[in-house]
Amino acid sequence: MTELLRPTIAVVDYDRTRPLIDGRVPVRGCAPIWHWDMPIETMFTKALGEAAFDVAELSFSNFLSQTARGSSAYLGLPIFPSRSFRHGAWFVNVDAGIEAPTDLKGRRVGVREYSMTAAVTARGILEDEYGVAATDIHWVMGDVDESERERISPPRLARHIEVSVVPDQTLLNDMLLDGRIDALLAYKPPRSFREGDPRVRRLFVDHLTHERAYARRTGVFPIMHLIGIRKDIAAAHQWLPQALVDAFTQAKDLAIADVAMTQVLKVSLPWAAQAHAETCDILGENYWAYGIEENAIALQSLFQWHFKQGLSNRKLTSKEVFFSTSH
Repeated sequence: MTELLRPTIAVVDYDRTRPLIDGRVPVRGCAPIWHWDMPIETMFTKALGEAAFDVAELSFSNFLSQTARGSSAYLGLPIFPSRSFRHGAWFVNVDAGIEAPTDLKGRRVGVREYSMTAAVTARGILEDEYGVAATDIHWVMGDVDESERERISPPRLARHIEVSVVPDQTLLNDMLLDGRIDALLAYKPPRSFREGDPRVRRLFVDHLTHERAYARRTGVFPIMHLIGIRKDIAAAHQWLPQALVDAFTQAKDLAIADVAMTQVLKVSLPWAAQAHAETCDILGENYWAYGIEENAIALQSLFQWHFKQGLSNRKLTSKEVFFSTSH
């Protein structure tokens, strides 16, 4: 009897990974050891900082930075468990005089981490759609609502972009309220916005309309995370990458089928099936596609944004980023 491989695999517990975690979808030739109950930031730190897992969900942007420097322990797999539009990630002080995206030129904008994929995507769309580049803004890095880090280090950039770090214990939410920064780029709304403080609003007030229009026009559903496999594991078991792609795809397809269900509501939202139908109308039925060719536009956009924002010293290619038998 052939012994099953036991890779350690770290992922977030999404509906599209849960069939793997709970065993409904097997990974061919494997009895995986799943790690799914840790904060995302912890998972990224362990994976990108320590290569602690054989297979792991990775911040796409920070993985690209390591790949460009030749320091990544991982190769990418064309599995994209996290995707999100980011027009809704911009928040402004209402007294800053920012009425349009172009008004961000020359402003001080807070961000938790300059290199995070959410920020790369939001900035990339800002430049592509409105002509405001990362170089047009002074970026201020810091914790948003509460102190999370003892030390915040500025990013290693391949071009000159103004990035400073807040003084110790200073919070970006407070700086936004009192005008020390004009705007904030955040992957979740800051406390002031959540609590309805009248001093803060979204830059794109009707951000869903902007996101749908962008999706319909470009066909891009921005990618936030990918799955990476350690280079030594991939070299030793060259069948494993395809087995992982097959299993993750099957699990994702089960999740999408649940959203689309109309006979009974398998997802706890009253109009989930209608939302699924609207999404398919905008992006096509395979809107959460895995694979390189299926995501060519989204991948090329991300590689270009990453380079233009100084996070890689050249525009990377899919051949450099993803596993192939030639590695």
